[in-house]
Amino acid sequence: MKYQDLISEFEIKLETLESCHEDILYKAEHGINHTEKCIKSLRCRVVERGFRSTQEEIHFFKYIKPQVFSKLIYYVKLYKIESKRPRSSSKFQVKYLNDQINKLQVYFNDNLEFYHYYRRGATTLDDQYFIRGKSDLRSPTESFHVFIDEQFSTCQDSTVATIMAFDMLIVYLQQEIMKLESLNTNPKTIPMKQSSKLFWTGSKTELIELIYALHSSGVINSGTADIKEMASLFEQIFNIDLGNYYHTFIEIRARKCSKTKFLDKLIEVLVRRFNESDE
Repeated sequence: MKYQDLISEFEIKLETLESCHEDILYKAEHGINHTEKCIKSLRCRVVERGFRSTQEEIHFFKYIKPQVFSKLIYYVKLYKIESKRPRSSSKFQVKYLNDQINKLQVYFNDNLEFYHYYRRGATTLDDQYFIRGKSDLRSPTESFHVFIDEQFSTCQDSTVATIMAFDMLIVYLQQEIMKLESLNTNPKTIPMKQSSKLFWTGSKTELIELIYALHSSGVINSGTADIKEMASLFEQIFNIDLGNYYHTFIEIRARKCSKTKFLDKLIEVLVRRFNESDE
């Protein structure tokens, strides 16, 4: 894939940024910088080389560009939210963060038709949504921009990127609310958790793929388990910090190769073990 080298280099920079720095405003500022550079490089390649087919163009604007552009939207919004976050009591901070979540949810409601189209993995209107030079007259008027880069934009790639970015932001804000609420909990009421002696030695991405597979299968609590509860449990069991796991899930979902790379590997090694036991 001709964009994979840029995407891989970009993801490594973001992973390093997220893991090596605690200051959220520093992360957002530098995340914006990294993302802008990657978008400019992607644009140059698209303008210079174009696409070999309409399917390749649709794939790029439905999956590749939003994968990167969503990070720019995420970091810009994150910077604005965190820079205005009150530094007063936990109660006021929780209210502020919940208000921000509600504002983000408004976007989904305003774009409900396309949101459902994208979420259910529909493809029937892809040639309208993700081919350059086409417009979607059903879109709300506020979605039409004064200036659109016709060489590097379709009518809905930015909507996909915004959905992805807002999903990541909502997860981040929910995690921040949980942290604040846990500070207000009486420590005496919290039972001591016994530390596990097990450590996850694979990659975080592999564990997140496994957690989402279990969550999707419905085998835990008859499918009613919350993904946050499951992620927290696995973090505790395997002594690992998964970070923004939904952020990683979105990246897994955007893979052009196998989206179930780790699960495929598990099947392969288990079948091999069966075969070796039968010999």
